[in-house]
Amino acid sequence: MKVPRGAVSIHSGCPVAPCACRATLAAMLGSLLLIRAAGAVEAVRPGQWRITTRVLMNGTTMPAEVKTRCLTAEQAGDPARTFSPEVASVNTACERLDQKLDRGRLTWRMRCRGQIDIDVAGEFNFDSPERYIATVRTKAFMAGRPVADSSAAIEGVHAGPCP
Repeated sequence: MKVPRGAVSIHSGCPVAPCACRATLAAMLGSLLLIRAAGAVEAVRPGQWRITTRVLMNGTTMPAEVKTRCLTAEQAGDPARTFSPEVASVNTACERLDQKLDRGRLTWRMRCRGQIDIDVAGEFNFDSPERYIATVRTKAFMAGRPVADSSAAIEGVHAGPCP
């Protein structure tokens, strides 16, 4: 089954070993953040954005990751869609529990149940047309046992026009 762009995907072959599951969850979280970590409230500018993500996974700080993304005017005009995860998934059922956009602050919560149960909450604060900060918290369980507890601190900075 082809997963739509921006969808949360749970790898169907995730072994039961907790280390391998954590690696799968870290990769999934990284993909989710990259896919949805650029966007805008009305005042945020379209163009090239530099996104720095710092993840704390199960008490361990992971190396910071810096990526770039070109944000179109259409994406800039729809912050709720651009900064929120998609609900479509593979091998799990996801639902959006909450989503609010108010005065430059976007919050959302999503829950997925299936091979791995995942609870994700995000908060994005747009403090200028060229900068935002965000936190995304993820808790994952397999067979009722915790396998991942992470927090990602994200900073997006407008870097100029798209190449």
